[in-house]
Parts: sequence; structure tokens; C-alpha cells
Amino acid sequence: MTDGVDRTAVEGLTVEHRTNPLGVDAARPGFGWRTASRVRGRRQTAYRILVASTPDRLTDGRADVWDSGRTDAADSVAVRYAGPDLRPSTRYHWTVQLWDENGRPLPEAPTARFETGLLSTDGVTGWDGARWITMAGKAANSAGAPLLRRQAELAQGRVRDARLYVSALGVYDAYVNGRRVTVPQDGTTTLELLTPGWTNYDTTVNYFTYDVTGLLVGERQVTLAAVLGNGWYNGRVSDHSVYCSEDGNRLALKAKLLIRYEDGSQQTVVTEPGDDWRATDTGPYRADDLYDGQTYDARRELPGWTANGFDTSAWSGVEEHDFTTRFPDSRLVAHAGESARLMPKWDRRPQSVTVYTGGDDFVLDPTRTVTDPAEAATAPLTLHPGDTAVIDLGQNMVGVPRYTLRGPAGAQVAFAPGEMLNDSSAGADGPEGSVYRANLRTAEATSTYILKGDPKGETHQDSLTFYGFRYLSVTTTATVTLTDLTGKVATSALQDIGDLTTDDPDVNRLISNVRWGQRGNYLWVPTDCPQRDERCGWTGDTQVFARTGMYNADAVAFLSNFQDILIDSQRTYGADGAQFPWIAPGARYNEQVPASGWADCGVVVPWTVWQMSGDTTIVDRSWDAMTAYMDWIHARTGDTYAGQGAVFGDWLAFQVTSTQLISDAYYAYSARLMADMARATGRTIEARAYEELFDHIKRAFVTKYLSDEGGRLTVRSSLGSPPPWTPGDSPTRTEDDSQTALLWVLKLGLYDTEGRRRRLVELLAHNIGNDSAYKAAHPGSTRVGHAENTLSVGFLGVNVLAPVLTDEGQVELAYKVLHQDAMPSWLYSVRNGATTVWERWNSYAKEDGFGPVEMNSFNHYSYGAIVEWMYESMAGIANDPAHPGFKHFFLRPHLDPTGGITRVSGSHRSPYGEIVSEWAVREDEFTYRVAVPANSTATLRVPTADPDSVCEGRTPLARVKGVTYLGFEDGTASFELPSGRYELTSALA
Repeated sequence: MTDGVDRTAVEGLTVEHRTNPLGVDAARPGFGWRTASRVRGRRQTAYRILVASTPDRLTDGRADVWDSGRTDAADSVAVRYAGPDLRPSTRYHWTVQLWDENGRPLPEAPTARFETGLLSTDGVTGWDGARWITMAGKAANSAGAPLLRRQAELAQGRVRDARLYVSALGVYDAYVNGRRVTVPQDGTTTLELLTPGWTNYDTTVNYFTYDVTGLLVGERQVTLAAVLGNGWYNGRVSDHSVYCSEDGNRLALKAKLLIRYEDGSQQTVVTEPGDDWRATDTGPYRADDLYDGQTYDARRELPGWTANGFDTSAWSGVEEHDFTTRFPDSRLVAHAGESARLMPKWDRRPQSVTVYTGGDDFVLDPTRTVTDPAEAATAPLTLHPGDTAVIDLGQNMVGVPRYTLRGPAGAQVAFAPGEMLNDSSAGADGPEGSVYRANLRTAEATSTYILKGDPKGETHQDSLTFYGFRYLSVTTTATVTLTDLTGKVATSALQDIGDLTTDDPDVNRLISNVRWGQRGNYLWVPTDCPQRDERCGWTGDTQVFARTGMYNADAVAFLSNFQDILIDSQRTYGADGAQFPWIAPGARYNEQVPASGWADCGVVVPWTVWQMSGDTTIVDRSWDAMTAYMDWIHARTGDTYAGQGAVFGDWLAFQVTSTQLISDAYYAYSARLMADMARATGRTIEARAYEELFDHIKRAFVTKYLSDEGGRLTVRSSLGSPPPWTPGDSPTRTEDDSQTALLWVLKLGLYDTEGRRRRLVELLAHNIGNDSAYKAAHPGSTRVGHAENTLSVGFLGVNVLAPVLTDEGQVELAYKVLHQDAMPSWLYSVRNGATTVWERWNSYAKEDGFGPVEMNSFNHYSYGAIVEWMYESMAGIANDPAHPGFKHFFLRPHLDPTGGITRVSGSHRSPYGEIVSEWAVREDEFTYRVAVPANSTATLRVPTADPDSVCEGRTPLARVKGVTYLGFEDGTASFELPSGRYELTSALA
């Protein structure tokens, strides 16, 4: 209940889904805001956006850039700027005035800001002559990272502000006046990692904008400096890409430092050939590769090289790089999302340190082994040649280790990361207790540090690579003391906006594992894995996990940026320039092979981002690419209405579905999503065309795959071929009535009668239940080898299973599968010690050892897509597809009939504010606490034996002001709720 005090506030002001962003290149950026209020039924009926050159002008009649005027609308997501053309490199201030449901103005909103980038894409306009420069005479792949610097006199006058616009062919660490350039994060600043990220360089390169005013104030000179690393541009990861060169790519820097003075004058320092810029590769950065790690020789450090006054007379000159000649049409654009950066709040400290002696004999040294986490986090450790220290950080993570060492000059210390420890089981690649690294395949993944001999100690963390690891194996060539170590977490999933907790510790561990997997694999692009010689933007993984990813974290800009990369990749790497490829950006695994479920990412991601954010921008921007893809499929298969083919099928499933059925189902799925998006964007004719396409696909599917032969309904999922390549010990024979086939038939309604639907549900329930009768009736099925209530889906069935079971009234079975910890199941990895989600259901087992080494990542988020169901059906926070972005949504918790979970707490910060859904069952009483954000509404579905028992306090909810009772059916009472907070109870029996 409200306490009667109006605490309404306007908050969460964003531009292009970012808070106070720098470097906005959208010509008509979208504004967003939220309204927080304790007042029931609070909603916005009108808004007025004011944009001005200074904060003091954000008042009536003084907004000198744009005044939208009062607009009678409830819109608060991606409201487009409609003022005069924005100027480049300009800071704008803005606010919004709102009116409530009674036509009264709401309290004043805070002032926000955004700053435009260079508003150009040609790499020339706005760059003031800045060019791509590279170290003169340095051959590609020669030892030593290029260090580049320029020192310049500052003009007389007081610096008002300074902006650095910078990009690299490769990756960069940028410095101004001796200090590393940082970015704001969580009220402080932090370092980025591997900027400017990964793109198809032959078509698009990103640049970033930094506010470096504080690094220039009070200075008479400025030194701009950078370290260049190979990154994706010149790494093994990019083999077979268009921009890859057999002889290697030379690295390059492009930068513009814009300095504006209080008197209105300005000055620029830009990258250009000539004597002003100097370069060397003799510094401490000796080698770097994303797969192989980094070698840093502290003896070669050049103290002061990034600061004013450093002598570069022995350094080389620079020359213009040939990039613009090779790729004249490549666009240089501002990165539209947030960078990948180090997140100190998620730092990991050692939980244990185990020391082994005797070299290959690997003998435990109990005197130096520390198992107490508090002691392990701080105790110094002295290592000798032949020793190996194994450090456990307690969490599989992605980032870099930061370490402090003390020892003699020339001592070489190697930190070799890994995700697991060897035991005595099959597949181990070393002595028991050593770090398992066989699954890294050809990736060397080692951080190597050569000491300079500073008696005070020396601290280092790599900046030109990243690792996926929980454990570190530490060896040394001389006696060295490790005095401090921290696992520095890197991610592009910077802000958690969702939370889930239950009273089941195993389920909570699974939720945590999924979140950590997302953090690690949302690194510039959504990758498949972070540790081995792969780390690519696999599109199948991306689309399967996208909805879970957006419940967990603020990922609108991240996934929108990836969609842009995917469209670039479609033109370059997709068959006929129309197929969405299975990897983006282009990388070592490019192939023009039909891959339904992966290629459909180009349709699924725009639909998902729109549904979760309410912003149709990504749909409009992707429309031509999506229609080209759909037209391409039809051109291949014509009036058979078959899909393009699916080389991966339902990847790594334990029950194999024919690849063609998978492809046909995804063709239908994409057609349905296209119809949805067409309607939402006013494309009425196209909507009807895609609805008709779906109907054609459905009729062809039913005719081909549904059979009543012998008086028994069968989904002929064995009809066709299995995936042409299945790694390791995965089954290879297709089966009828596979779980994944049944799930997709039910999800899409690919049946023609209700009788068939009921029978399909029975077939699915029996398959999953997998009792002795089922096994006896299906002696040739792979299900025979697995326990009851286990799943047998792979990548393309994992996010469909629990939602379909729930929609079809099989909630108890969904929970039974969730609680199952026998293989294959979600909790099987938890039972075997996982702290992230695995690539394979059986990546490791204490009794069976390690899975097939050629395809065995221990940080692969695809199977984590179960969390989508946890938010929507367990916690009960589900968006309404008819009102994207949670403008209207459902609160519909499904209690656990097994009794395994009796308490759930869920929240998600929607575009309108935080949604809360917390429930508990105590004996026969259901208690429920919910929050519906202002300017939104919700349909509440409460489990109860008696709708009159659903009460707020002692008042039946149906009689609470503003609440509408919708009815009672199948043990659920439904109500329409206005915004507000509610604490409810109901009787269950």
C-alpha cells in the first residue's frame, strides 16, 4: 500500500540506451527515461523534451537546441530527437518534463547530457588530417609491440575541455601525459581491455571518445602515447577473414586530441606521418596474441616514455599505413555501445594455493600449501625452479591475472591459466592436482613476466590479451616471491539489471554459473567460449541466449552492435551476400554452408532486442538484411517451403534430430518473427506476406513430418540426415519423436488438430519422463542409457524445453527436469563442481573424467538459456509480446509441484523501472510481493484455491482500488494491476 506521500521521481535518463554517453554518432538519437513512484496507478500522459547547449538553458523558453513541446503520449523509450542537425564534438544537455494521469506536472527531472562524436564515417571528415600511422620499417609479426608517442606544446590559455578520439588496427592502450586513459564505471574509473574491439575491419572500424580534460589541466605540454597489440586484427583468430594477410598485418594508430580553451580557441594533435611522431618496438611488450597470451620483459621498460620530456632521439619514425588503400570503403564509426573493461567489484582473490615440488614428479609440499581462503588471499609465496604453484580463484572467470612479484632480474615467471584441475580419471593431461589445459587445443594461453629485479616488488597485469580461467599454474626459472595476486574480471556486460534467488542452493549455483558465463562471453561480441583457440561470435549461441542475456544485464547496445557486425558479415561472408553466417565478425571458421539456427540469429536478435526493450530501431536498421536472408532461403527451396539446411542440427544433443527438420522449423520461426516485426513497424503488406509464408511452411511441415501410420502419431524427426560432423562421443543416429522436434512442433503450433496437439504433449512427457515402460517401448533410443526426467536436447532445444512444458501444462515435469542432477541435466555440471555453464552436458564427470578434448569448453553459456524460463515462469516476470519492453507484462509465478523450491525472489529492471516478483509457500499459504513500475501495467496470475482468499492485507484484491478482477480458472486467479507495490496472500488449499 502507498503511505500517501508522493515520492515520484524521474530517473534513468538515457540516450541511445546509455547514460551520459560520449561519442554518440546517431543523427537522431533516442531518449529514454523512467518514472519511479509509490503512487498506485502512476502513469505518464505527456512529455516535453528540452535540449540545450548549457544546463542553465533547460527551462521554458530558453532551450536553445530543441524543445519538443508538450506531446500527449506515454512514450518513454527511444523517443527520437527531432531538432536541428546536431553538431560534431558537441556536448548537449537535456531533461524531460512529464505530466501524470491527472494532467499534473511531475517533479522536475534531473539534467542529463550526451556528447556527439565526429558524426562521420569516411575517416576524413572531422578528423582534422589524422591518418593511420605505423612504425616505420617494422615488419608484421616481428618481435615487440609498437610504442608510439608525440609531444606537443599547448597553446597559451586555460583548458576548458579536451577530447581524445582514437582507434587502432589492432588494439590499444592510450596514455595522455603519462597516465593511462580510463573510463567512468560505478562511481569511479577503470581500465578498458582490448579497445576498440572486434569488427570486420575491411568494412568497419570503431573509434572511441574519451574526456581527458583532467589530464591536461595545468599542463604546458601534452604527450599522447599508445601501445599497440595484435588483437583480432593480426591474430590467429582472424585466419581466413578478408582483412587477414598471409604475411601478417602491420598495426596502426589513428587519433585526434581536440583541446578547447576558455577563450574559445582550440587546438588539435593528430596522428600523421612526419617527425612529430616517434615509435619503437624495443619496450617491454615482447609478444601478444589473443590465443597464446602475452610476454612482458620488465627489464626493457622505458620509464617516462608516456610522459612529457622523454628523449625519443633513438626511436624510429612513423609512416602512413596502407589500410585506406587496401580497404578504401571501410567505415570509421563511433562504437555504439560500451567497451569491454575491467570490473573491480567482481575481482577474485585466491581461495587456495597448493605447491608441488620435484618438477615432473609433482610432489605435494604441505608446508607451503594454504587451504584457508583468507590466508590464501594475502599470504606471500616463495617459489623455486622446479616448483609449481596451483592457485584456485574459486570461480571460472574471464580477464587477466594481476600479480606482484619480487625476485632477481631476468627471472621468468609463467602463469598458465586453466578451467579445471587434473584428477586420476580418463582424459587428464597431467599429474593429479595440476592445471588441466588439453581443452585449450592449440592455444598457449600463458602470461609470461620477466623481472627487472626491483627489491620493492613489481606489479603487472596483461592488457593485450585475455584468458578464461579459474586456476593458475605458476612456475619460475629462479627463486621468486609472489606477494599478491588478483583475478581481474573483464566484460562488456557491465550492469546487472536482473536477479534471481531461490531456497535451493543447487539452483542458485546454476543461476550464478549462467551469469558468470555471460560476463565472460559478452566480451566485445557474444562469443562461444573464452579460453581455447576459438573465442568467436558464434551466432547460434548468441540467439539462443539473447533473451536470458537481456534479463540478466543491460545488453541492448551490446546486442544491437553485434547485429550491425552480423549484417556486415552477411554481405562479406554469407552465401550470395544474403545468408547470415554462423560466425561474426569473419574469423578462422568462416564457411558458406547452410546453418539454420545459427543464420537465423540475424532475425532472432532484432526481434528479441525489440521485445525486451520496446525499441524498434534495430528492426528498421536490420530490415533489408533480414528480408534478403528470407528471400535467399525461398530462392533456394522455392515452393517446397523447406529451410536452407542445418549443418549443426541440434548441436551436441543426446537424441539426434534430422538437420532438415531443424531447418524447416527455424524457417517457420523466422517467418513468424518477421511477421511480428513487420506489424510493429507499420509494414502491413510485408506482415501479411510473412504470415502467408508461415502458413505455407506449416502445411508442408505437417505433411512431411507428422504421420499417423499404424494408428499412432509420430513426428518423423529421423527423416533426413544427422549433422555431418559430431565431435567426440555424441550419438549420430537420428530418432523419431526426439525431444527437440516435439518441442519445436509444439512451440510453433506445427500441427493441424487439437487431438494431435494433446498427443504431441503426451509424446514429449513420456520421452522426458523416460520411465522403464518408455525404455522398454524404445529399446533402440539413446534415452535408454539415461535416467528418468532428463533432457536430451542440444543447443537449439535448450531454451525451448521448459517454456513449452509450462505452456502445455507440464509444470511439474519442467521442475523435475530442473532438479535432476543425473546426466544429461542442468544440475549435472553443478554436482560436478562447475562455476560456469559447460559446452557439453558431460564435459566432465568425477566418475568418467574429461569429455572429448576437441570440443570441451567449461565456459559456454548456451545451456544457460534455462534462466529465461526461470525469470518468466519460476519468478513469474514475463513480457507481453503485444506490448514490448514491458509496457504491459505478466506476473505469473508457477509454483514447484515437487516441493523442491518453496521460495523465489526475482527482479528485472525493465525500460519502465524495476519489476519485482517474490513468492513463498508456507504450508497452505502463498505470500507474494510484487512491484509494477510506473507508466506500466501487469496482468497478475495468482495460484489459489479460492480467488476471494487473494488479499492485500485483509482486503480482497478484487476490491482494491484500481485493480480489476479478470477471473478464476485452473487454480489461478487473474487480476489487472496498475503500477505500484503489493504484498499479497492467498490460500492454496
